[in-house]
Amino acid sequence: MRTYLINTYRRLFSLGARLFFIIVILTSGGCAETSSTTPPSIVKDGMVLIPAGSFQMGSEGEFARQDESPIHMVSVDAFWMDQTEVTNAQFKAFVDDTGYITTAEIKPDWETLKKELPPNTPKPHDSLLQAASLVFEATDGPVNLNDFGSWWQWKPKSNWRNPKGPGSSIENKLDHPVVHISWYDAQAYAVWAGKRLPTEAEWEWAASGGNQGNVYPWGNESISKGSPKANSWEGSFPYQNTMKDQFFYTAPVASFKPNSFGLYDMAGNVWEWCSDWYDFRYYKTIENKKTINPQGPVDSFDPYQPYLKQKVMRGGSFLCNDAYCSGYRVASRMKSTPDTGLQHTGFRLVKSLDL
Repeated sequence: MRTYLINTYRRLFSLGARLFFIIVILTSGGCAETSSTTPPSIVKDGMVLIPAGSFQMGSEGEFARQDESPIHMVSVDAFWMDQTEVTNAQFKAFVDDTGYITTAEIKPDWETLKKELPPNTPKPHDSLLQAASLVFEATDGPVNLNDFGSWWQWKPKSNWRNPKGPGSSIENKLDHPVVHISWYDAQAYAVWAGKRLPTEAEWEWAASGGNQGNVYPWGNESISKGSPKANSWEGSFPYQNTMKDQFFYTAPVASFKPNSFGLYDMAGNVWEWCSDWYDFRYYKTIENKKTINPQGPVDSFDPYQPYLKQKVMRGGSFLCNDAYCSGYRVASRMKSTPDTGLQHTGFRLVKSLDL
């Protein structure tokens, strides 16, 4: 069973926080420098106008994973995008106005959870099914990087107000990105704000800054060279962080230079939800098609987690490192169940021009 877990759940975040916790309990015993041809950014109400464009979506580079290929041509219409990730202050305004309760603050329902677990998975003790979320804890030394349970802890009462668990708060972090946010939470905020989550294609085009072929939002220089370019893990993951970028956990939004479109933190800080379902095979199904404003697959499929329905996440987080995920690459894809909220998961929104 242990081998099954390692092989099945080898990718970080690919399993929802609640599902990850239940299975572990039951079985324990990755664009560009600003181009002179890039027009000045148009910013309105905290959103940047992203121009229409066509680009080669995906990657086959050094750090590319199988689900990032084949590279294929995509076109997107112009749209507005939040200049930064949604902050604690912004999310607090939403909660104060609506009384919304996030997924991490709700006790898991076993009848719902077991539908996405392997058949005959036994129900855990009721004491384990409580409102909680996954919190990062650095290890004491090197660990197997396939065993992400080494650095994630399921902590009751961890949520957007208490990002590190009981005793922590966002009192002095209102300008940081909100975290422990599920896809459902992001959707609820989007409805309130009159916006929507970006498609995966919109997100990648925006992250590239319109600069075709660049690996990162800032260009092609390695993240470890030169001055800090994003909030990421610097050093040996997950036990030694040199904090060259000055941050161990999240950073205030807009702490680093924007990309060519004027967007901040399109690399690092927190993973950002997209609207699309995740399908490992999706790029292959659209490889030879004329793809305009793709909305993603109609359903989710992951050969590593065949029971799970997952949504796409983009951009990497403060935990990303080249030895582990290189999530700050423009083409890097991640996925998780829509009820997942972790300490490094947030979002930003977009708005179509006709809205």
